Amino acid sequence: MLDVATLVQRCRRGDALAWEALVRRFQSRVYSVAYHYVRNAEEARDLAQEVFVRIYERLDGFHGEDRFLPWLLSLTRNACIDRLRRIKARPPASDLRVEDGPEIPAGEPSPEQATEEAARRRLLYEALDGMSARSREVILLKEIQGLKLEEISTMLALPIGTVKSRSNRARLELASRIRRLDPSFGT
Repeated sequence: MLDVATLVQRCRRGDALAWEALVRRFQSRVYSVAYHYVRNAEEARDLAQEVFVRIYERLDGFHGEDRFLPWLLSLTRNACIDRLRRIKARPPASDLRVEDGPEIPAGEPSPEQATEEAARRRLLYEALDGMSARSREVILLKEIQGLKLEEISTMLALPIGTVKSRSNRARLELASRIRRLDPSFGT
């Protein structure tokens, strides 16, 4: 498997296979972030396509291949925020229930594992739905997407101390919400 820097360089030279490999490597992460923001599978797919179009258009101007993932997630976040602003101006006819959320397979788990994972995912989404947008965003970027605090600080244009405190408060709030929704969770 090629590293991201090599893929980016090959994409800049017009290598279609490298572009396909880059998209395949990151498409589930982009979709996941988009889904966390818009909570609609179709909207998330549209946003993922839009993000990859933006990446393709801006790849020549991007430097710092070691920071590709934060750049990608920042583009995704911004596209989601733009879409949410447009949706706010024109609300959708109906909302997607958490139970109808997408099931993204991560491999071939057993039916029992798949059932447990789906239940945990529903519980997480339900707990996240009750949180403030700021807390939900920090959880998404740090805990789900695995960004470092410094990267989140840069992305959100916030001091590192603010990001740390928001992260700690958000994690505590999420744990509390999960325990309230399912007192048996974690026992």
